[in-house]
Amino acid sequence: MNPTTRKIATFLTITALGAAVYPLTANQVHAATYVTNVAAATTQLTNQQIDAAVKELNSLGIMNGYADQSMGEHRAISRAELASLVYKTFNLESKTGENVELTDVNPNAWYAPYASKLVELGIMQANEGLFDPQSQVSDAELEQVVSKAMQRDVKSVHHWMSTFYSENGSATRGESAVLLQTARQAIPSDLAQIQSVRSLNAITLVVTFDKPLTAADEVFVKAQTDFAFSGGLTLTNMPRLKTGSIATYIVPTSVQNAGETYSLTYKGQDAGSFEGSDTKLNMTTASQVTNDTFEIEALQENGVVDYGYIISAYSGGRGANAFVLNDQEQAGGKTYQIISSMQARQVVITPEGGEPIVAKYVPFTQSTDGKQEPKFRLPEGQTLQSGVTYTVSSDWANIDNASFTARSFDALEVASAKAVSETSIEVSLVQDPGDELFSGRNVTLTPPSGDELTATYKYSSRKGATGVFDLVNDGKLTPGTTYTLNPVGDWSVASSVIVTP
Repeated sequence: MNPTTRKIATFLTITALGAAVYPLTANQVHAATYVTNVAAATTQLTNQQIDAAVKELNSLGIMNGYADQSMGEHRAISRAELASLVYKTFNLESKTGENVELTDVNPNAWYAPYASKLVELGIMQANEGLFDPQSQVSDAELEQVVSKAMQRDVKSVHHWMSTFYSENGSATRGESAVLLQTARQAIPSDLAQIQSVRSLNAITLVVTFDKPLTAADEVFVKAQTDFAFSGGLTLTNMPRLKTGSIATYIVPTSVQNAGETYSLTYKGQDAGSFEGSDTKLNMTTASQVTNDTFEIEALQENGVVDYGYIISAYSGGRGANAFVLNDQEQAGGKTYQIISSMQARQVVITPEGGEPIVAKYVPFTQSTDGKQEPKFRLPEGQTLQSGVTYTVSSDWANIDNASFTARSFDALEVASAKAVSETSIEVSLVQDPGDELFSGRNVTLTPPSGDELTATYKYSSRKGATGVFDLVNDGKLTPGTTYTLNPVGDWSVASSVIVTP
């Protein structure tokens, strides 16, 4: 029986049965009528897995049995039961949210405090005050509830449910126990310790912890201190949790020396060693995008994926394009190279017959508009000379088509601008550039008094032809004052563009 067939067998409406579902607690026993999954065993989960999960949650006081002494692992789980399990699994008693009134929940009901808390926290829904406690929980609802409760991306939770998830199916108590058993392992801890570390490519490590890191420990400034490498190797950006994993991270480093043995300590504790990788990323083509900027393309079809598609933090924003890589960096039978964070990366671009120039990565451009094309910019004031052939080289990437002949690009044209707050403006171009070409750019705002203000592009704020620019140096716009906008440098032109907050 496949998961869909099994779920259909479970899909019996609780309201058709005359009594409610209650768990057996230490202090009270309730006679109950249950919704039973007539297809008693799941097809992909084993009974051993279900039994182990149920026993573990029971031993922790999270999951209780029934009046008939059974655990009801193959019975459909109700919303009341799920509220209790989630509340206890994630220790939600001290969390607070908006007060709610559930009109169909008796305040004396065993599940009342759990239902109220989960609705209060926005983890479960109560339409117009109706919690519907005896309603069956669908797999889709279970997925959403657990994702919200643990503040983990939906795609990871869906992956953990892959052995039993059915699009239109109802979840059983046993399946819920298996999911929550996994979710408990994925609760962040400030005591997390490294279990293994290995080099994936010349700028990327894969580091597995026994527990996920807390949000505070993921912050780059903190992580820079916590991750200490030998040999002058450094962390170049924050560690990122892999989608679908319990506690495995993509960790970007400065360029490793191939074959060198590096040791790693984490929070002062020895965390093992690894050998520097000689694997370079396989990039496809270098090409010019503006007069001072070029990009280097990588293609998923060639087995190279930007980490934004496979990390938990970005999976929601990538939607259907996000996916899960297993522990061997495989998905759909293909093994992938991973492009980790490009922060602090640089490449060398050499004009034919000229001297090499170091070009630095333009922040937040490595994977935008559905493309994997990190951008690099020449030093301030330098431009690519039309008609000259340039070749790009790197100590972290192999580039198949590394040369291009530069041409002159027309400057982007500003159509309009408007204030969105006293410290921010929106700048709109005449047409959508179709790429993240605002990155690293500035504009000035000059009032009649001549006291010029500078605003810099807010990374990743572009929507179509419009991007947000924030004032720097604590600058503020004065209401009623007319400012004239001008781009800084040759990246854009503006003709009589004014801003009046």
